[in-house]
Amino acid sequence: MNLPAEVHIYHSLYPLDDKPDRHSKVFGLPTSVYKAVSSMDGKPYVLRRIEGFRLISDTAISSVEPWRRLKHPSVVSVREAFTTKAFGDNSLVFVYDYHPLATTLSTQYFVPASPMRPNVKPGVPERSLWSYIVQIAAAVKTLHGAGLAARILEPSKILVTGKNRVRLNCCGVFDMINFDGGKNTLQFQQDDLVNFGRLIVALACGSLASVHNLPKSLEHISRSYSPDLKNVILLLLSKRNSYKSIDEVLGLMMPRVVQETSLAHSQNDLLEAELTRETENGRVVRLMCKLGFINERPEFDMDPSWSETGDRYLLKLFRDYVFHQVDEVGNPVVDVGHVLQCLNKLDAGIDEKIMLMSRDEQSCLIVSYKELKQCVESSFHSLNRTTP
Repeated sequence: MNLPAEVHIYHSLYPLDDKPDRHSKVFGLPTSVYKAVSSMDGKPYVLRRIEGFRLISDTAISSVEPWRRLKHPSVVSVREAFTTKAFGDNSLVFVYDYHPLATTLSTQYFVPASPMRPNVKPGVPERSLWSYIVQIAAAVKTLHGAGLAARILEPSKILVTGKNRVRLNCCGVFDMINFDGGKNTLQFQQDDLVNFGRLIVALACGSLASVHNLPKSLEHISRSYSPDLKNVILLLLSKRNSYKSIDEVLGLMMPRVVQETSLAHSQNDLLEAELTRETENGRVVRLMCKLGFINERPEFDMDPSWSETGDRYLLKLFRDYVFHQVDEVGNPVVDVGHVLQCLNKLDAGIDEKIMLMSRDEQSCLIVSYKELKQCVESSFHSLNRTTP
């Protein structure tokens, strides 16, 4: 495949879609997807290319602006859209955030079982299904509140970026390729709700064809899932003279929203706890780096201002106290807990005193962690001043 070296401000293009048939069933046009790196910030992005396409209006390109401003955790962010001839034709390119190792609902739940995927089971577990529903409903509410419509509530256009984590993908494409100036947005929002209901039916039944026989599908859902799910589906698929609102759907599933919110807070607490641990590890590593820079520098052996006396001598003895402990018969003591405890006390600079002994056991010094911390800072500061 001959790809251009650079497209707009993006380079290092790599194809992400390995399907031989590039004609999209959703968009009705040949499309291709690439990972590329921005020369502006060095970050990877996804380029979705609509091949051989000419805009019907010069103002159509401006339809991407509301999408660029919209930020939601369940919507893949749209960065920009532009036309280009870098591929040898008139192409329309949309730029989205890149989510590594992402798959789609279609790939995860609607690909037939095979030796490569032997554990594919029909129907999504209810806990996971409600998580998807709540996330998608929150995204749809934000889009509709901003005067937009998703228009892509279809399994192949919803990314799965983690465990029970979904994001609407390819937003803004229909707004540009079928540009109408926003005249039919209200109708498209109603279509979103119907398509949302169809999506839930397909996920619950494990078949894309299930939406063509709704009575049988709803009977299966009644047997396999809670009544709440069926009620949400009936509301989404209902036909009535007045317009439906996503707020009605959210009101019907509020207990599930509360449950999902609680789970999200629990996950956030877990991540914060892990981040705190990593922060503590970072403080210890920085302290070890400083001690490594200071102790026994051979280039300063003949320099009386850097001889191992005073502060540097104390730090050398402390290094032995932390890392070179031995037991009563002279065997090395490898105690990571002792190391971490000493380094954390040094980082905090507490008043606790310890006894440091020279290797020949001829001298013994009593010093506090607070004094040792001052030694580290002054020695490291002196070292920085000597660095050109």
